[in-house]
Amino acid sequence: MSLLVVGLSHRSAPVSVLERASLSADAKVKLLHDTLAAEPAAEATVLATCNRIELYADVDKFHAGVAELSTLLAQHSGVALEELTPYLYVHYEDRAVHHLFSVACGLDSMVVGEGQILGQIKDALALGQELHTAGRLINDLFQQALRVGKRAHSETGIDRAGQSLVTFGLEQLAVREPVADWAAGKRALVIGAGSMSSLAAATLARVGVAEIAVANRTAERAERLAEILVASGTGVGARAVPMSAVADELALADVVVSCTGATGLVLTGDDVAAAVSGGPGGHSPTPPLLPQLPLGGPPETGAAPRTPSQGSAPDPVAGAAPQASWGLRPQTPAPQSPAGLDLADADVLARLVAAAEGGQRRLADAGAARTIVPAAPAEDVCPVGDGRSALAGVDASSLELHGAWADQGEAAAQRQPRRGTRSHADGAVPVRLALLDLAMPRDIDAAVHRIPGVRLVDIESLAEASADAPMAADVDAVKAIVAEEVAAFGAAQRAAHITPTVVALRAMAAEVVAMEVARLDGRVPDLDERQRAEVTQTVRRVVDKLLHAPTVRVKQLASEPGGAGYAEALRELFDLDPQTVASVSRADAADPKNDDPGRAS
Repeated sequence: MSLLVVGLSHRSAPVSVLERASLSADAKVKLLHDTLAAEPAAEATVLATCNRIELYADVDKFHAGVAELSTLLAQHSGVALEELTPYLYVHYEDRAVHHLFSVACGLDSMVVGEGQILGQIKDALALGQELHTAGRLINDLFQQALRVGKRAHSETGIDRAGQSLVTFGLEQLAVREPVADWAAGKRALVIGAGSMSSLAAATLARVGVAEIAVANRTAERAERLAEILVASGTGVGARAVPMSAVADELALADVVVSCTGATGLVLTGDDVAAAVSGGPGGHSPTPPLLPQLPLGGPPETGAAPRTPSQGSAPDPVAGAAPQASWGLRPQTPAPQSPAGLDLADADVLARLVAAAEGGQRRLADAGAARTIVPAAPAEDVCPVGDGRSALAGVDASSLELHGAWADQGEAAAQRQPRRGTRSHADGAVPVRLALLDLAMPRDIDAAVHRIPGVRLVDIESLAEASADAPMAADVDAVKAIVAEEVAAFGAAQRAAHITPTVVALRAMAAEVVAMEVARLDGRVPDLDERQRAEVTQTVRRVVDKLLHAPTVRVKQLASEPGGAGYAEALRELFDLDPQTVASVSRADAADPKNDDPGRAS
């Protein structure tokens, strides 16, 4: 069996194709079940993020595996095979391992070095374990990928090269101005309360926005996120708002970040145009900031509270709405939470993500105002290319062809033409509303960049900007780590491949010793127990010494490229029963230690 990956990503396909090919949670489950039902695959899992869909499988036939996996991806993504094929890439055996390790280290991400992909790899492994589609190879591969990614981040400065997607997006919105200066005093609207939206809210609070409104389809999650933001010690005012109030909040906001799991648009061009021109409620484009409210107290003296028609809460004194949902703001920036805990930035982010996930392995961002179909959120970030790697109409007569397929996407990404930034910021019209769309499929209509006074940054424009970002010198160090780990993983897998044969050989030798000792007992029945034990031990030592050097050497040879043939040679030379070897493999694969979900932590 051999590892095969078939997929498409920002490096091989444009955003429009990735949007259409995105997989819902149910689609991923069905895809894995159908993959195992297909003849070439023995185990599989799927890594699906906002800008990549990759199907990993252990197959016994390369060409049949490529054809079957490509067909399954097309069926479950809803994109016709003939349309999807030009954007697919293929990696096989060591190249497949190299690809996943590079992805885990952030080398294949839009913002090089970002660490969010590690969580997505962990989720992909957990899904395969939960559905029992991940066997020994997938478990070993993804566990090792997680370790390699963590090693790259701990031993190198790749984090300096890899800013978070949110930070990078805010830098694009701020253009040439420092983000902290640009964000100071602004009102922000965050749509969604999943892990990426939580990270965006925490980042906005850290860079100095004055107020954050959180809109989400599930009100409890939005309220929880607002509470944590208020307790973060940044001095930001935060409140939860219903999705029905997004239009009103849009007219009050200076910056909007949206990342939901909806398959339809959350903000249309009409929504944004109405907000910029004054909004449906006739709001001023630049309304005064919310009055500061102490936790549990009335508005400050002299502050003019907004009316419910302006999208804010009624007076807390009147009891019209619970404070947990509306207008939360501490009087002064507090370094501690109400419980007295010291909340440093890193701790705040960890709490935000934990609160967003709500105890589940992955919760989709939610809140589309129109078509709401929750899907697993994906936060991996990578540049977009429209490179092509041929699968159809090619005579794939050798296994080496997969390398050519893989290289085509990388080369095409370098050939991709640059497009302009989606904004009017550099023109005469000042930016009234800054929009950051981190969703895939996109939440915000791409046409809004034509509206005067609007700046839009989305996954596609982030890809274009990141292609010109300076690369850190640490990238070379990470590449060296990946190469080293790929070689070590390959050697370990090849050595493990011969282990069942060696075990079967030693089992056969032990059986021969037992038979000969029994035969000796029949011929020399007068041997006492001490003599019989000595003879038995002598025969065993002879067999062990004869087998020791060959078995050690064959393991060393098997760990080298092309060493898989040594297992077959042992089976032929010693006439080993293939069923005995297979039973050893099954027993080893059934070991609970080889299928422990906790290993993904």
